[in-house]
Amino acid sequence: MGDLRITLNEKSVARLSLAPSGQYKVRDADLKGFYVLVGKRRRTFMVQGDLRAAGKRASSIKVSVGDAEQMSVREARATAMSYLAEISRGRHPKAKIEEAPVVSLPGVDVTLRQAWQRYREGHMIRKGLSENTIRNYGYHVQCLFAEWLDEPIIELANDPAKVAEVHDRISKDNGPYQANGSMRTLRAVYNFIRKKHRALPAYNPVDGVDWNREVRRDTGMGQADLAGWFGELAALDNPLRREFHLLTLLSGCRPAALKEVQPQHLDFRRRVLHIAKPKGGAKRAFDIPLSRQMVQSLVRTLRLGRAMHPELAQEWLFPAFSSSGHLSEQKEDRAELSKWGNDLRQSYRTLATVAGVSDVDAKLLMNHAIQGVNSGYITRHKLLEDHLRGQQQAISDVIFANVGDGMERTHAICRWLAGSRICLRHTMIDVVPVEELQAA
Repeated sequence: MGDLRITLNEKSVARLSLAPSGQYKVRDADLKGFYVLVGKRRRTFMVQGDLRAAGKRASSIKVSVGDAEQMSVREARATAMSYLAEISRGRHPKAKIEEAPVVSLPGVDVTLRQAWQRYREGHMIRKGLSENTIRNYGYHVQCLFAEWLDEPIIELANDPAKVAEVHDRISKDNGPYQANGSMRTLRAVYNFIRKKHRALPAYNPVDGVDWNREVRRDTGMGQADLAGWFGELAALDNPLRREFHLLTLLSGCRPAALKEVQPQHLDFRRRVLHIAKPKGGAKRAFDIPLSRQMVQSLVRTLRLGRAMHPELAQEWLFPAFSSSGHLSEQKEDRAELSKWGNDLRQSYRTLATVAGVSDVDAKLLMNHAIQGVNSGYITRHKLLEDHLRGQQQAISDVIFANVGDGMERTHAICRWLAGSRICLRHTMIDVVPVEELQAA
């Protein structure tokens, strides 16, 4: 919809219908630069003008005047005239220091690119956040906000409507979850840089965003779904990827962390798998207790890796021809494998309930934070090699008990698991001696 131009008064503003999606502008026919921004939930009075320095246009800014529900048109017009007068003198109407040009205030010339670099180095890397988290934040700033990278970040703070417009655009182009996530990144970067530069407005530009509703994805499997999924998994062409998906289900581990596991992180004698780079960074590193089924899968994984990628397998548990040297993309065609990635993590938590695993034990196995004062007294590593391993075994037994042997493509499953000496009917596994495991 193109910009409309009418004489703004109480009646005309009241008649403006809210936008079904996105936003549109209605400009005042009498006062240049004064307009109403109409969104999905509210109408906002705005002004737009050019800041000039030494007679040349320095930048174009948009400034919020007030909510049309809270302010009369007469009051908004008077405020708009004063704002436009300040802009014509080369001053931002909401600058904190009177009579001082915005560009002379310390910190107001910091660009979004500079703010992101400082946040990345001064907070994310220093706090030991995971590479995957840093990479995701970097994608938000450098790709989704590319048009703002070299703009002073104060322009975003003084024009929240522009931020809201981009949020709406990302919601349409990339989805509601990506849009909300990108705005959380921008909010964190702005809050960080403002601690260093108090001249920046206290108002975070993200505060004006109408957040998309987020609903937790309900894609986990129950007992009845497992037989069909195992049939799909057995039919995958790449046996190494097959083991990756199976281990994701059996461990409940986040796929991003599992991809970066190295052979040295395996301790068959203690029967644990060390996750060195989980979500939250190295400070959240933890050990996963291994069930019998997980041990057998890991033995197959080691053998497959050394056969398919001899050199890369020395460094990675799931080697692959990628820039990193390990599996980098876990997505499969849904027509071939209906559940993968975080679907399997949800399945793990669902099946843990079926196995009778308590909420606290499930959180410990999945490395979730446990709320409450009492949780601080739980020493996880003291539970790891007896109690938690027993709980892990109970979950694996529930999973394999539901594979069944009267289903389609059973022969493919048996060929896949035959080398592990797994009996699907009784879910019993002959545990391989430690010496043989270490040699594998």
